[in-house]
Amino acid sequence: MRVIEVDPDVFSDICSSCGGICCIDARPPLTDRRAEILISAGLSPGDIEEVGYRRIRARDDGSCVLLENGRCRLHHLKPETCSAGPFTFDVVDRRLEIYLKRESICPLAGYLLRDREAYERQLKLAVEKILDLIRDMGGDELAAVLRIEEPETFKVMEIDLDDRHRA
Repeated sequence: MRVIEVDPDVFSDICSSCGGICCIDARPPLTDRRAEILISAGLSPGDIEEVGYRRIRARDDGSCVLLENGRCRLHHLKPETCSAGPFTFDVVDRRLEIYLKRESICPLAGYLLRDREAYERQLKLAVEKILDLIRDMGGDELAAVLRIEEPETFKVMEIDLDDRHRA
C-alpha cells in the first residue's frame, strides 16, 4: 500500500489566502466530546450556544469566534465539519451523502479537484469526521444540523449507513 503524502502547508496556505470564508456564518456543530476538547484548550464556555444544536458562537460580523487573522486559533482541534471541509454532508433515508463545495466559495475545493491524491486523502478524512459527528450527535441535534442549507455544492459520494453498521 502506498502512503499518500500531501504537504499540510499547502492546505494551510490555501486556507489562509481566502481569509476564512468558510468561517463566516458557519456555526459548526459540536458534540459533547468536541465541546469538552475545545473548552479544555481555551475556548470559553460562553462561546458555545444552543440553537437546535450545540454550536460555536459567531461574532457580530458573522465570523467564528475561533477565527483570528484569517486562521483558526484551535486548528488542530477544530470541529468535525471544519476538518471535513470543503466536503459537507446530508443524510437521506439512511444514506450519507457527501458533497463538495464549489471552488467559488472554497479555494481548497479547486485545489483538491486538480490533485487527485489530495482529494482522496481529504475525502477519506471528511467521511471519517462526518461519521464521528453523526455517531456522537443526538437525533434532534442532527436533524437541526441537517436543516442547514448548503448552497454551491455538488454530490460526490453516497454511503449506505445500514451497510456500515453491519460491517
